[in-house]
Amino acid sequence: MAGIGVLEVSDATFDQEVLQSEQPVLVDFWAVWCGPCKAIAPIVDELATAYAGKLKVTKVNVDQNGATPSRYGIRGIPALLFFKGGKVADQIVGYVPKDVIEAKVNQILA
Repeated sequence: MAGIGVLEVSDATFDQEVLQSEQPVLVDFWAVWCGPCKAIAPIVDELATAYAGKLKVTKVNVDQNGATPSRYGIRGIPALLFFKGGKVADQIVGYVPKDVIEAKVNQILA
């Protein structure tokens, strides 16, 4: 379900791809059965394209990877977590319009 420029990460690759990333990282926690996740996916894909080289965009399927969502207290999806320097810098839970997500991205990159 990951679009162009979006990296699927798992419990096994999360630390390497997200926490050790030199760029800020947007992590989209999602599931196949989640309607709002499907609605937000094209926005996440657009951001991956728009911020290529500045922001790493990743997805974690919560049904296939249980350890990472529980480690970050993910109870509702879609959940977007913004990581900077290996730490959670911000988060959005639930469906929100693109401009809300973009505003957070710009804050993280500032």
